[in-house]
Amino acid sequence: MVAAAVILPPGLSVPGLDDSKALSEKKRDSLFDILHREAHAVSVAAVSAQTIDRINIRQASLLAMRLALTRLAVAPQAALFDGRDVPDHLPAQLMTQAVIGGDAKCMSIAAASIIAKVTRDRMLQQLDGVHPQYGFASHKGYGSARVHQEAIAAHGGATRVHRMSFAPFRQGSLF
Repeated sequence: MVAAAVILPPGLSVPGLDDSKALSEKKRDSLFDILHREAHAVSVAAVSAQTIDRINIRQASLLAMRLALTRLAVAPQAALFDGRDVPDHLPAQLMTQAVIGGDAKCMSIAAASIIAKVTRDRMLQQLDGVHPQYGFASHKGYGSARVHQEAIAAHGGATRVHRMSFAPFRQGSLF
């Protein structure tokens, strides 16, 4: 689980900035570089598979969001969060708001979405070098890909980066 926080300067216009899911990999990579160059602050936080298994995917997502926000080099005055929830344990004076579909509605959330997705994809490409039999670079972490599930079954099961709370593992259908 990877989340990012981005503080954009007022009035910044970034052509093509959109929901990361609506962009090609090439466009996300280009925007990633622009955002790192132009943003006041960028922070990324990753939560391990073991933590996801321990606290669940929703709570891990909120944890990653909180960590990304609190690790910003510049303290934000307000924070917008994609989704329906705001993480717990944020500074009391911080104004917060959850925005459903925020990555398609808000530039800062779209920017954070791009930073998080590109970071996660690059992490998976590196992981693919360690475990090429699982195809991490091609499916980018979406474990529902049948090819990946077949690779898990064919190559001796899960690694430390697989979520054991993922339904096919829980149900024993990948062993």
